[in-house]
Amino acid sequence: MTDIRFAKLVVFTNASVPLVLMLWDLLRGNLGANPLEFVTRTTGMLTLIFLFLALAVTPLRKTLGANWIVKVRRLLGLFAFFYGFIHLFTYVAFDRFFDLKSVPGDVVKRPFITVGMLAFFLMVPLAITSTNKMVKRLGGKRWARLHRIVYAAGAAGVLHFWLLVKSDTRLPLTFAFILAVLLGLRLLAKYSSPVTSEPTSPIPPQ
Repeated sequence: MTDIRFAKLVVFTNASVPLVLMLWDLLRGNLGANPLEFVTRTTGMLTLIFLFLALAVTPLRKTLGANWIVKVRRLLGLFAFFYGFIHLFTYVAFDRFFDLKSVPGDVVKRPFITVGMLAFFLMVPLAITSTNKMVKRLGGKRWARLHRIVYAAGAAGVLHFWLLVKSDTRLPLTFAFILAVLLGLRLLAKYSSPVTSEPTSPIPPQ
C-alpha cells in the first residue's frame, strides 16, 4: 500500500521549490533585467502546469491503475490556485501599485488581462470548495458539476497566455493541445464507461 503522506510530502516539496528559488534569486538580485516580467511569466506558467497536472491525475490513475494518485489531486489544484494568486498579486502590486481604481480600466483596455482575470476567478470557487466539509455540504454530484469549470479555467488560462506572448505562440499552443487531449480523455471515459460515484474534479475529497 502506497504511503500517501510521503507522496503528498513529495508533491508539496517539489511544488514549493520554484517559489523558494524565486525568493532566493530575488534576495540576490538575480531575476534578470526585468524582475516583474520574470515573476509574472514564471508564476503564470506554474499556474498552468499545476492545473494541468491536476487534470492529468484521473487519466493516469485509469492508465496505471494507481488509485492512490487521486489523493494528491487536491494538493496539485491548490498549488495551481496559489501560483495563480501570486500571479495576480504581482500584477496588482507592481504593475498597478495597489491602485485598485485603475484595475477595471486596465482590464477593459488590455484583453489578455481580462481573460487572465476570468481564469483566476473561475478557480476561486474550486479552491473555496476543496475541503471535505464543502464536499459534504454541496453533495457529491453538485460538487462534481461545479468543479467541471476547471476546464474553462484552463482554457481561459491558455488564451491569456496566447494573447500575452503575441508572436511566439508555440508554448501556449502546446498547452492548448495538452488541454484538448485531457478534455478528450475525459469525454471518452464519460461516454464509454459506466458512471461512477467518484468525483472527477482535480481537487477531490480525501
